[in-house]
Amino acid sequence: MLTEAQRRFLEDSRVAHLATASRDGAPHLVPVCFCLDGASLYITVDEKPKRTDIPLKRIRNIQQNPAVAVTVDRWDEDWTRLAWVMLRGNADILAGGPEHDAAQHQLRNRYKQYQAMDLAPLPVIAVRIGRVLSWGAL
Repeated sequence: MLTEAQRRFLEDSRVAHLATASRDGAPHLVPVCFCLDGASLYITVDEKPKRTDIPLKRIRNIQQNPAVAVTVDRWDEDWTRLAWVMLRGNADILAGGPEHDAAQHQLRNRYKQYQAMDLAPLPVIAVRIGRVLSWGAL
């Protein structure tokens, strides 16, 4: 589904923006770390300080409305270098299992900050890529 240029652009990028919406359509947008594997993009909840009495808003939104978008972009003062890739699809929340564990392993390899964190009990967001849009100098 991804072209080689789109895949390379995503793999070379370090931050994405995850857009979710509540049941009633209220948008929520957060920067996230991610990894790509086949037709899915993975995002783990991590140990950075967060509220612990309720799930994160992005998790609650996905539970109510699984339609999401993920955008990775490059800004540059030289506008010939501007580019973005948007992935649209539905997201699953993985609480455990082989796919959850493989995603966290891949994320640990991609982001050294995750190596010291106990990610195993934390959920993974699996974005099932349904549509890919891109623009610019990928």
